[in-house]
Amino acid sequence: MGNTLLQLRHISKAFSQKQALKDISITLSAGEILGFLGPSGAGKTTTIKIITGQMTQSSGEATILGSDTRKIDENIYENIGIVTDASGIYEEFTVYENLKLFADLLGIPRKRIDQLVERVGLTEQKKQPAGKLSKGQGQRLILARAVLHQPKLLFLDEPTSGLDPTTALEIHRLLLELKEAGMGIFLTTHNMEEATKLCDHVALLNDGKIIEFGTPQEICLRYNTEKQYRILLSTQEEIVLSHTTENTQKLSEWLTRNLIESIHSCEPTLENVFLKVTGRELS
Repeated sequence: MGNTLLQLRHISKAFSQKQALKDISITLSAGEILGFLGPSGAGKTTTIKIITGQMTQSSGEATILGSDTRKIDENIYENIGIVTDASGIYEEFTVYENLKLFADLLGIPRKRIDQLVERVGLTEQKKQPAGKLSKGQGQRLILARAVLHQPKLLFLDEPTSGLDPTTALEIHRLLLELKEAGMGIFLTTHNMEEATKLCDHVALLNDGKIIEFGTPQEICLRYNTEKQYRILLSTQEEIVLSHTTENTQKLSEWLTRNLIESIHSCEPTLENVFLKVTGRELS
């Protein structure tokens, strides 16, 4: 198996009136964040349910940590963490008690709880009932519980949806640390900016089908058909120039005369690409 944690080969899923997934093939390796991106209803959650053995595909093969997802060895779950909208917490228990319950079930040393509580920024809420936490604090508790046993593979379904920017940033930092430590992370989101920042590779999903795959930069540059540059002059005038011989000479002159405050390329974002390819807004 090597460093491959997850592999899907030609996965399809049909319900009575709908083809939810169509010929999905992806691979996730250790120390990688793979973004599975698309609007609500695109098939992201269905994919996670198939991968984790909660649902059976109609066709194709899926393996997780070397095990066929249709007959997962129960020991596999000791190496998996999952964060979804359905990931509940015991509201009457304190933050510490929530984590202690799972630590005892999994045989995790208590000192690991204290380390993780501090890392997710819940030290002051340690003795507070989970039901009294804000949405962002609750999400951090769910994430802490999901990585308490230091799994090899972490599934995140819209992990920062509805969170304030500061809380989202803290979660991003933690995810990047986990990746650097060798964890594989499968991230589903419709937040293309988040995906661009975090993901090594992304799959753009629309109506159950992967329509683009690659690194965020590769995909954006693939659709950068009209090269342009956004320039802020020292006069505070903003100008957008196309890539032509005449404009190249103009840029050279402005640079020589020190008239440029900033210059940025205008390649499309992942969201621009998705809109261009599908004609659909993300929601």
